[in-house]
Amino acid sequence: MSRIKIQLPEKFTFSTTLAIRITDINYGGHVGNDTVLSIIHEVRMRFLKSLGYSELDFGGAGLIMSDVGIEFKNELFYDEMVIASVTISEISKVAFEIYYKLEKKKGDRTVVVALAKTGMVCYDYQKKRITAVPEEVKEKLSGS
Repeated sequence: MSRIKIQLPEKFTFSTTLAIRITDINYGGHVGNDTVLSIIHEVRMRFLKSLGYSELDFGGAGLIMSDVGIEFKNELFYDEMVIASVTISEISKVAFEIYYKLEKKKGDRTVVVALAKTGMVCYDYQKKRITAVPEEVKEKLSGS
């Protein structure tokens, strides 16, 4: 089985910081893989909010995550701070990709913790079907 390799874009348009909580720690004494997925969900919500959107109100459409890939690089422990960077890529008629870079400070250097990519599809929750990325959103995302 080949390993997932995520090719990040060079430029990130949004960044936020999160603290690792005690409830994020698993039986191995570090952040579990399920928590990394929750962290990128939180980061995505913050990113969308910075643009004036949410997953349920994305310029008149909703959003569904169609796929996710996570490449784990280093452990995270209780009380560490995660620096999360986000950017949008590959906007199509109905979908786009969000890339995430999770890092932490380790002494005087920055260490990559995880890389991730989520495929996001615009969805009309009322009609229960995929819908186009709203033009307003395309313009805003292309400029971010």
